[in-house]
Parts: sequence; C-alpha cells; structure tokens
Amino acid sequence: MKCPICKKPVEFGDPYMPFCSERCRIIDLGNWAAEKYVISTPLTPESQPETGEAEDDDER
Repeated sequence: MKCPICKKPVEFGDPYMPFCSERCRIIDLGNWAAEKYVISTPLTPESQPETGEAEDDDER
C-alpha cells in the first residue's frame, strides 16, 4: 500500500499505517481540520434544500 500523502510504500504493520511517518499523519490531520476532505452523503428528498420555486408553487 502507498502512503495517501506522499505515496511512499507502507508495509502492513508499520507503526503509522496507513501513513509512512508521523509527519504524513499530522499533514492528513491538518487537512481534515482545514476541511479539505468531505464525507459525502447521498441526497434524499428530505435532506435537499428547499428552493424559492417550491414555496411559490405551494401558494398557488
């Protein structure tokens, strides 16, 4: 497997796995803190934001 930050090879059982080093682990943590990563969720009809058009249609 390769380190997701620097792409160096990482062996199973390495102490920082999936990272190659503490440095790459901290960089990844900083990316999460800076909101560079997003966990997407599927949109459902209940979770979609309402638009002004839908409100206008209801008033007619």
